[in-house]
Amino acid sequence: MIHGIIPHAEECISYGMPAFRLEGKVIAGFAAFKNHLAYLPHSGSVLGELADDLPGYDSTLGSLHFPIDKPLPKSLVKKLIATRLKEVRKNSA
Repeated sequence: MIHGIIPHAEECISYGMPAFRLEGKVIAGFAAFKNHLAYLPHSGSVLGELADDLPGYDSTLGSLHFPIDKPLPKSLVKKLIATRLKEVRKNSA
């Protein structure tokens, strides 16, 4: 799904996990664990900025957890990526 949203992103490994890099910055990553999956925005502020969009999800400062059998909605992944891209572009300017 991430690659479909940002098709020009480069696949990479960041912090030992699969991720996607765009414009030289890691934009999104993911990880699988025994009891959940995690989306990693590679930013300490993205999840806080989108807190109103994340009711019902567990999270840490840097990862959004969701059940193995219930993928994140594409609309939410688009928001997560757009928010991270906005942050990257703002910091690059």
